[in-house]
Amino acid sequence: MPRTGVAGSTGRPDPGTVRSMASPTGTSDAPFGRMLTAMVTPFTADGALDVDGAQRLAAHLVDEQRNDGLVVSGTTGESPTTSDAEKAMLLRAVVEAVGDRATVIAGAGTYDTEHSVALARSAERAGAHGLLLVTPYYSKPPQEGVHRHFTTVADATGLPVMLYDIPGRTGVPIAVETLIRLAAHPRIVAVKDAKGDFFASSQVMAATDLAFYSGDDALNLPWLSVGACGFVSVVGHVVGGELASMIDLYLTGRVEGARETHRRLLPVIAGIMTRTQGAIMAKAALRLVGRPVGPVRSPLVDATREQENLLRVDLVAGGVKLSD
Repeated sequence: MPRTGVAGSTGRPDPGTVRSMASPTGTSDAPFGRMLTAMVTPFTADGALDVDGAQRLAAHLVDEQRNDGLVVSGTTGESPTTSDAEKAMLLRAVVEAVGDRATVIAGAGTYDTEHSVALARSAERAGAHGLLLVTPYYSKPPQEGVHRHFTTVADATGLPVMLYDIPGRTGVPIAVETLIRLAAHPRIVAVKDAKGDFFASSQVMAATDLAFYSGDDALNLPWLSVGACGFVSVVGHVVGGELASMIDLYLTGRVEGARETHRRLLPVIAGIMTRTQGAIMAKAALRLVGRPVGPVRSPLVDATREQENLLRVDLVAGGVKLSD
């Protein structure tokens, strides 16, 4: 159905135009592609940004793990502990490596609207295809503040925006009414949902044409069943191809095959997403498959030997081939 509240008199770009410009892999119903990974940020052994490693990882995710999009400098990318200069450098490197064949989305959300605007403009200059904006965290703004924050940042650039609804981290959900209002903005085109309220999100999908992406790997298949167009995954670092196949199977009516894939990947999801913080275990998983990306930055801590041993068992159970 038509986007709620959008009219030709706004003077802003037509939403269809924004969608078509979003990325090399976007479509009208999946503006940022379908299989995206929230990419970890590689660091050197001494904790410095590893630009070459980021380019190698991005190419691996796109060319070997069937990702048609990457999120750079999200929470899994340890954005709270990278500087603005590092974020820009990382983004330019990833765009250079894969930007001709995959969507590159820049995490630009903070709990400070002015800072988020600055990050959004920097991302646009660095060549990002879109922005990921998380709900302002910690300060717990009211819904009017949430609305003003998102629209202010969306107004600051010409890039399409994916909102990130994750109240478990931010403390504040994006209410149904707020999402419907935000859908009126021609550059706010998608939602990454880690709230898991299928009824609320179904209401938004019924009232707008916002594209929804699963932001919770445990719920990837259920999300497809209520209308999500794709995933923004963490386990996609090691099973991106399997997740892409799950999407293909579901969208072509082979639901039983999608269900089998979902069940086969349960150990991988449990190993990476339930034992400790996701970025920690995603980096540990990459080490186990022979693609080391360096340590995490404090206050995160690297996986313990015990955690890695458990993860090794989980990955093997999920069919992931480990390095020798």
